[in-house]
Amino acid sequence: MLIPHRLMRCQRRLSFPLPLPTSSTPSFRTSSNSSSSHRNNTTAATMMVPERASLILRRFLLLVAVSLCCLVLFKTFSSDYSLLRFSSASLSSFPFDDSSLLFGIISWFYPSSGKGFTVNVDISVSDEARLEKVLKDAAMKDKTVILTTLNDAWAAPNSVIDLFLESFRIGDHTRRLLNHLVIVALDQKAFARCLVIHTRCFSLVSEGVDFHQEAYFMTPDYLKMMWRRIDFLRSVLEMGYNFVFTDADIMWFRDPFPRFYLDADFQIACDHFVGDSDDVQNRPNGGFNYVKSNNRSIEFYKFWYSSHETYPGYHDQDVLNMIKFHPFIKEIGLKMKFLDTAYFGGLCEPSKDLNQVCTMHANCCYGLNSKLNDLRIMLQDWKQFLSLPPNLKRLSILSWRVPQNCSLDSLKHYDSPAPEKDAQGLQE
Repeated sequence: MLIPHRLMRCQRRLSFPLPLPTSSTPSFRTSSNSSSSHRNNTTAATMMVPERASLILRRFLLLVAVSLCCLVLFKTFSSDYSLLRFSSASLSSFPFDDSSLLFGIISWFYPSSGKGFTVNVDISVSDEARLEKVLKDAAMKDKTVILTTLNDAWAAPNSVIDLFLESFRIGDHTRRLLNHLVIVALDQKAFARCLVIHTRCFSLVSEGVDFHQEAYFMTPDYLKMMWRRIDFLRSVLEMGYNFVFTDADIMWFRDPFPRFYLDADFQIACDHFVGDSDDVQNRPNGGFNYVKSNNRSIEFYKFWYSSHETYPGYHDQDVLNMIKFHPFIKEIGLKMKFLDTAYFGGLCEPSKDLNQVCTMHANCCYGLNSKLNDLRIMLQDWKQFLSLPPNLKRLSILSWRVPQNCSLDSLKHYDSPAPEKDAQGLQE
């Protein structure tokens, strides 16, 4: 308990008088002069400018705010799984509700207007650190990771993601690659499902965009999802990681790494392969690519992403088909390769030999039910191939029974002439 003379010193330092505490201690009589002097001192103390007391109070509140920051950051780094709210500009949003409490306290202590000062807390480093941890845990020795994206529509039991993971388990030397696979969930339901079925999950939540439903081809939600993906992959490259990006509707039947080109910065699967891996007339498919992290690939992904403003209303694959002719690609020295559909096939152009196929993509297919039907048949065909004795496998007596429900209408445009280039080297 404060004794009277110390309490009086505290009163003089503050801008408001503090009443003396009641106590069982007997009171002492004072003369009228003493009472008058006490009243005058109290009035003077009330009118004093509280500079020193204000400084002490602010230092104390700052210490409290910093302590809360440390507590929140500790909770962040101690979590087993990463959550991230991603914006196209930076990794800068807090992923959990504690942040609103923290910033509310700081704002209440130090308002941005009026006297005093504002505390700005930069949390982008924390978000990047959590992403770094997930990638580091999944990376191969050369810092290569395998990435796929997932939303609620493809995350349901017995849906696309289960077929995708099954292909790794029954493929030729592909099960071990699951250790290097990171499933990037685009909504919280997909993230929760990922935690049940896989060990490496990452939540990529785009503010103001709901990706939990099926994003139909070329709808606004589909376009947003595709361009968010390109921007996210750019951030992975900037962190120094190579990646194989794969759509979840691609079945992995063999280890693809022996089929990749060693000298390429960027190599991508095709809807239609013209026979030459260097020919830019190949029709790339953005659902499967292998990219090495270097200055060339980073600049390319920045250019690719920024081009969606040049070509509004087009998805990433269409824009890639336009910018692959651009002089900027040669200026930065990017080495681009197109992967042969004999090894990296799809429903647009199936791999003909099951002895050679690495991946098969359910492309040229519209509608989730149609896609699931043909993916299941694809897995059945592979299992039947595996059941054959070696001598029959070499004879290539089996072929794919797909496509069935999936549409092949998109194949028709391959017979039409390639679009002409304008003076800039771009397709019209």
